Amino acid sequence: MTINLKFKSLVAVALLSSFGSFATAGVAEESAKDTKNLAPEATAAETELPFRDIPVLEKGFFDTTPTTRDDAFPVGELGVDGGKKAGIVKLAQEIADGKHGRYDSLLITHKGKLLFESYYLRGRINLAHPQASATKSYTSLALGRVIELGYLTMADLDKPLVSFLKDLDPTKFVEGAEKITLHKALTMRSGLRISDEQREEFEKNPAGLKGQGQVQAFLAHSAPITLESQSYLYGGGQSDLVMQVIDAVVPGTAKDFIKNEFLDKLGITNYRWQTAVSGLPEAGWRVSMTSRDMLKWGSVVLNKGKWNGEQLISAEYLAKATRGLVKPTQDWMPETYRYGYFWYQSPIAVGDKSYDATFAWGGGGQRIIVVADLDLTIVITAHDREDTIMAQVAQTIIPAFVE
Repeated sequence: MTINLKFKSLVAVALLSSFGSFATAGVAEESAKDTKNLAPEATAAETELPFRDIPVLEKGFFDTTPTTRDDAFPVGELGVDGGKKAGIVKLAQEIADGKHGRYDSLLITHKGKLLFESYYLRGRINLAHPQASATKSYTSLALGRVIELGYLTMADLDKPLVSFLKDLDPTKFVEGAEKITLHKALTMRSGLRISDEQREEFEKNPAGLKGQGQVQAFLAHSAPITLESQSYLYGGGQSDLVMQVIDAVVPGTAKDFIKNEFLDKLGITNYRWQTAVSGLPEAGWRVSMTSRDMLKWGSVVLNKGKWNGEQLISAEYLAKATRGLVKPTQDWMPETYRYGYFWYQSPIAVGDKSYDATFAWGGGGQRIIVVADLDLTIVITAHDREDTIMAQVAQTIIPAFVE
């Protein structure tokens, strides 16, 4: 099986608002000594701007000998410590020339070293980039941290989700509400079916959605939860259900848990994690991370849940989360794509071999791609509606690391 490389992401249209115009950039490659500290940085004022107002770079930037920074990532040299340099440099020039869309960064780690780093358009080394639905993948890993610390078990994934939420009134639930489990929600099969009209009604009374009121509203106004409705349907507030359980079972709040037990552990301080209408952290979007910090999430997945020798995420949970459990049903979705717990999977063919890729994916081109067999992590940020970069990942980047 190989990836269908030509497709249009309708998810991007749903998740991204309109962005500004594209400015073609050139690329200047320097020696490791000359490029030191030359990676483009946002000014203090720019970091406070909405992302769409960030000025585009006059020239793209890439570095095949990335600079060591205080971010826990060893660095190396592309072509020396791994990878074939020529193809990736050529791709970097093409991205800068606008041949593949509106991409903001491309970073590559191999065997634990950052070997390639590039920024274009609105990309900056110190700028937290909107993640769109890649946020769902972070929510999934947060749940894996909850399990690793013993606040939930793997068996709890198959229990009624409402059994963890004690502030609900079950007398107002629609039929079948007890059929929703964490496993079902994580695989986009909760069965929630809420009309646009009902959502508009929710918005008229945001106070009623505070705390577990959000879940109460979902379960009181959804169509009945049936075997038929518990089929794959992307969206529907299902990541919010997961965040609600996290908030209910951890000491303190989900917000503090994510900061103290996850972000702080990874040394992630330059981020934005906005608050949902419920008052809980957003679970499916409205989070921003730097490209280098995105690599940290990929490293945790690549290393089976470990970070700096500590088991951060339950290895058993992560193995299941990154498995192809269901087939997405959108007609534009590539045939080979599968979905786990808010993570995608697909084989990528290189010659007569096939390599399994696991990836977080957010509308507009946000990706953390992990290829365990090659000890490879690829991070991409963008503001591109067409989002066709997986063609270049499969045709150029991954083959560059196949020996």
